Amino acid sequence: MSRLEELQKVNPQIEIKCVCDDSFLPYGRLVDVDTAEMVEMVKKSAPMPEKGTRYVTELEAIDTMPVAQEYRETLCGQLDEQWGLCWGYNSAMNALEWHTCNEFNVGVTDLVLLLAKRADIGKDGKLDSAKVKAFYLPEGKMIEVYSDTLHFAPCMVDNNGFSCVVGLQRGTNTNIDPAMKKDPLVTAKNKWLLAHEDLKAMVEHGCFPGIYGVNWVINTID
Repeated sequence: MSRLEELQKVNPQIEIKCVCDDSFLPYGRLVDVDTAEMVEMVKKSAPMPEKGTRYVTELEAIDTMPVAQEYRETLCGQLDEQWGLCWGYNSAMNALEWHTCNEFNVGVTDLVLLLAKRADIGKDGKLDSAKVKAFYLPEGKMIEVYSDTLHFAPCMVDNNGFSCVVGLQRGTNTNIDPAMKKDPLVTAKNKWLLAHEDLKAMVEHGCFPGIYGVNWVINTID
């Protein structure tokens, strides 16, 4: 039994497809590159936190790698792409965000992404979580997630946690000047976010409660 089959067996509540499946095509694409050098560098440079999740917009160890510059030239049309990392322990959807640029993800571990489309957002500005789809990203695979795809922190496949490289146009997800904020959905530069209405802490922090329905949870295989 493959890891995806094991994962699906313990998650009958939601269908989980591989990013190599055609059902992923509306959300992004699988990128045919060798990520081994980048994955190895992350494993050496970013040990798992004791608990929770972490995100850094730029992880110097990978942002300065020659292969990162190669990706800027071959995948990003020579735009200045920052290569950061999201890693830790997470099993729930909780929120969804989007950017005006595409995002590159590399699975440093196996992980699950919960995704939707901006077109799924209703006229009231809210999203029914029934529209959310789950996709399995195996370790070592790179994907390009399209700018109109809603996403958030990955979910772990096992209790060892998850680790995911995040490539975005430089400056994305950095702090915004509150005095210049014009849109209640903007929580950082080039970041629009909908929180699940049950996430009281996020809502009280000023995030828009824009997701209703099930707050999807991915059960781990151990």
